[in-house]
Amino acid sequence: MAVILFILDSPILPSLAPGFLGLSPKMLPLEYFLYLQIILFLFITPGTPRIVIISYSMNYGVQKCVWTALGDVSANIIQATLVIFVIGSFFLEHPVILNSLKWIGIVYIIYLAYDIYKSRPKDINSKEISQKSFFSFYKDGFLVAGTSPKAWMFFPFIFPQFIDFNENYIAQFLILLTTYVVLDFLSLIGYAVLANKLIIWLKTNPKVINTISACVLVVIAIIIALTQQY
Repeated sequence: MAVILFILDSPILPSLAPGFLGLSPKMLPLEYFLYLQIILFLFITPGTPRIVIISYSMNYGVQKCVWTALGDVSANIIQATLVIFVIGSFFLEHPVILNSLKWIGIVYIIYLAYDIYKSRPKDINSKEISQKSFFSFYKDGFLVAGTSPKAWMFFPFIFPQFIDFNENYIAQFLILLTTYVVLDFLSLIGYAVLANKLIIWLKTNPKVINTISACVLVVIAIIIALTQQY
């Protein structure tokens, strides 16, 4: 776990060659399992997308969270595709872009914290339809993931390390991206299902989860602002 955190946070990471993890020229199972370990660690860590999913699940139900999860993985697909086929090392050469994305993400996280705090918790016995549209749920997931500096650090600096560009890199890209998207989506829905079950215990004081979620989002925004420098 410590090694993974070091890899993600290391200031020398961008300067390393694509084989710095000791990967062989072909995509062996060991390499794939290492990739799985890294992304599974990222997914079980409760970052901004999962905090949003938890709150939305408790306020609107699991079904609505499917759209938020789809928005999240849609942003990830675009990020990975841009990194591998379009921009390459663009963020390494233009850190101001990554810094701008960081602050856009911070502002949006603060907005979501306010929106969650002000929202009315869902009554588990109510059949009332949420006022938020499917597109609104999708948009929130897309923007949270799309402006996440964590994602923009992973895809340019970690993701390419598992691709041998001298071989059939498109097939490798599809395998790695499909694995990422499926596991990310399932982990988000898993968070939503578990959070929805907690409503039974929180229904006597339903505003608690909104307040906690909003505070956690604000703390995450502050941590991003203070610790992630580019």
